[in-house]
Parts: sequence; C-alpha cells; structure tokens
Amino acid sequence: MAEGEGLVSVDYEVSGRVQGVFFRKYTQGEAKRLGLVGWVQNTSHGTVQGQIQGPPARVQELQEWLRKVGSPQSRISQAEFSNEKKITALEHKDFQILK
Repeated sequence: MAEGEGLVSVDYEVSGRVQGVFFRKYTQGEAKRLGLVGWVQNTSHGTVQGQIQGPPARVQELQEWLRKVGSPQSRISQAEFSNEKKITALEHKDFQILK
C-alpha cells in the first residue's frame, strides 16, 4: 500500500433496519477485507455504532459501504460519521464485534 496519507479514525452510527440482519458480521467482514481495524456493536436504541481506523482511502470505502450497502437484509436509512481525526498509530489490533 502506497498511501502516504497516514491514518485516520472515525466514529459511526447507522440507523434503519440494521439489527437482527447480520449487519455487524458483514461490517466486520468488509472492514477486514479492506484491512481496517475498529469495532461495531448494537445500541439499545436500535442502531449500530462503532469506530473505523486505517488509511483514509480505505476508511472512506467502508463509510460508503455503511451508507449504501450493509448486509443483504438490512435497510439503511442514515449513516452518521463523527470525530474524524488523524492518528499516528492504530488503537485496535483487529476489527471486533462488541456485545
């Protein structure tokens, strides 16, 4: 990878029909495919939230996936991203599903 752009971290929350449709498992799979680290979990108010870290171009790919694709049975109504910042090192070893 020849990304001379460093690393970024961004938090996300996805609304819609995103619980009970394997959304977390598919998100983890897509993040791992892109070589990203972070986490994903269900919230008590019916959304899915998490954090993504990695090269900016790859993080943007996962953001687009979270906005438009998701798991096959999901229906995404909104994807919000916040706290985007540059980081000097990854803060996670891999991409985990949190309970």
